[in-house]
Amino acid sequence: MAKNYKLPESEQSGTIVFNLDPLIIKHHYEIDYIHSYAQDTPFFRGLSEGKLLSTYCPNCGYKYGTPRAHCMHCGKPTEWFELPKEGYVHTYTTCYYGSEEFLKETPFHLILVEWPGVDTFFLGRLIGVEPGEIKIGMKVRAKFKRLSQFKPTDVYFVPAE
Repeated sequence: MAKNYKLPESEQSGTIVFNLDPLIIKHHYEIDYIHSYAQDTPFFRGLSEGKLLSTYCPNCGYKYGTPRAHCMHCGKPTEWFELPKEGYVHTYTTCYYGSEEFLKETPFHLILVEWPGVDTFFLGRLIGVEPGEIKIGMKVRAKFKRLSQFKPTDVYFVPAE
């Protein structure tokens, strides 16, 4: 007598097909990713301590709003310094669409923060304002999440009072 060998199938996990030629299907994939912040470690550790750290070049004096390990002008290694908590809106945009992480927050505002004496800007979120209330030159203050996730989104900005 022939045995019936058959793999069990579940109708609950069918394949979603988006296209047949070329074949494009949806496949869920999840993985834990372990990585190092390497030379940017002081920046992320600083966020967890309520500090906004960046770098400057001791050779040519160029100051960065976003840290860099080496100067983009002379190539020398940079050193760390603490940015002020208050800066100014250099420019802004309101985002009506976002990635999955920000989808619940749309619309949200992104700003480039500038500080006197710092040569580049820092990209961050501005909260607590309506689109018509944001102005170039507006004074803003850095705030930090109480429970750090060691992500760039641990810092955000609010209007300075």
